[in-house]
Amino acid sequence: MSQNNIILTTGTYDLIKDHVRRKKVTPQEEELLLSELKHATQVLRKNLPEDVVSINRKVTYKDHNTNQEKTILLVGPEKVKVSKNKISVLSDEGIAMVGYKVGDLIEWPAKNGHLKLEILKVEAEA
Repeated sequence: MSQNNIILTTGTYDLIKDHVRRKKVTPQEEELLLSELKHATQVLRKNLPEDVVSINRKVTYKDHNTNQEKTILLVGPEKVKVSKNKISVLSDEGIAMVGYKVGDLIEWPAKNGHLKLEILKVEAEA
């Protein structure tokens, strides 16, 4: 796992905290998330650096397990459209990458197996 502190908007922070509180994650993920949240920097959306993964940002990442690149739009749980590559911030990939920035390599103990994701590009939604 990356040692960098993550940067989250206050809304995203609250969303993840609530997700953990409702026990929607594995015990291993819960431990990691609570640790990350404890050290996270919270900012207003307008102060969020452009290269940080967040809701309503297009993210290109490389999955080191499959050696494939993928581009997704990270959205809130209510706006998911997998067919249009709109992935929830609370999905395995979303929760692993949110708050990290371009160049970070994240290793994450997801429900469906260990993820190893590298963030290649982050863009604001057009």
